[in-house]
Amino acid sequence: MLDVETSQIYCDLIEMRSFSKAALKHVISQSAISQQLAKLELAHKCQLLDRQKRPFEPTTAGQLLYDACKDMISRYEQFKNQLAEHARSQGDRINIAAIFSIGMHNLPPYLKKFMTRYPTVNLHVEYSGWEQIHEKVIQGYVEIGIVAVPKKERNLEVYEFESEPLVVVCSNEHPFANRAEIDLNDLCDQKFIAFARHVPTRELIDNLLSHRNITIRPAMEFDNIETIKRAVEINSGISILPRTALVQEISANTIKAISIDDPRFVRPTGIIVRKNRSMSQPARYLLELLQNRWV
Repeated sequence: MLDVETSQIYCDLIEMRSFSKAALKHVISQSAISQQLAKLELAHKCQLLDRQKRPFEPTTAGQLLYDACKDMISRYEQFKNQLAEHARSQGDRINIAAIFSIGMHNLPPYLKKFMTRYPTVNLHVEYSGWEQIHEKVIQGYVEIGIVAVPKKERNLEVYEFESEPLVVVCSNEHPFANRAEIDLNDLCDQKFIAFARHVPTRELIDNLLSHRNITIRPAMEFDNIETIKRAVEINSGISILPRTALVQEISANTIKAISIDDPRFVRPTGIIVRKNRSMSQPARYLLELLQNRWV
């Protein structure tokens, strides 16, 4: 039976061209080396060394066995490394930061699938504003950040995540409540609840409206979707929000979502990772899962 230990001894014998050196390396006698070689020749019914030459050389069969042994040793070392990495991964902690709307509404299916594969990995998910997520990714406190309207930077890798259709939202009492689709020109005279100016989604919506020559004058500004939704629910005004963040409110019939007559009204979201960051195998799997959206 050809095992890893015997294969290593045989390879060393061929490479060193010396029974004494191979024996010294493995701390065994030259006689033990000779006995192992004899067993190999008997098992394979062929001569492995050409002893007529000085130093000896492998025969054609001996070279074939050497190549097979080297391949087996290489595969075994690869297996040991993967096994060690797997063992380390079982105690891993992966830190993820996402803006609240994505973390609550888009991320859970991916995390569920990840935990099926890595049930013992500690996934720590925190919800933050995009500025905090950006800083934590740059500083290395967070492996993976998920934000809306990501911007490419020199020290960040940016990957596409989900694109979210934008819709006009209003309360059940609003005159728009029975509409299935809306002409954006109708927004001009409405009380509008907007994102705060420092929020990237605000800049996106402003630019989209500007392309349609639509001017709105916000009556209120907030820095997060949840507060905007609450204001809309009590009929303080209308807004434009991503549909994916409205699942609960639409189901509960507390907010009306109205389609916009322009396919460009979509909010891109993205994954940000610090460039050249070393990541564990589970973290790499999670990143690939999010990139390819296998859910």
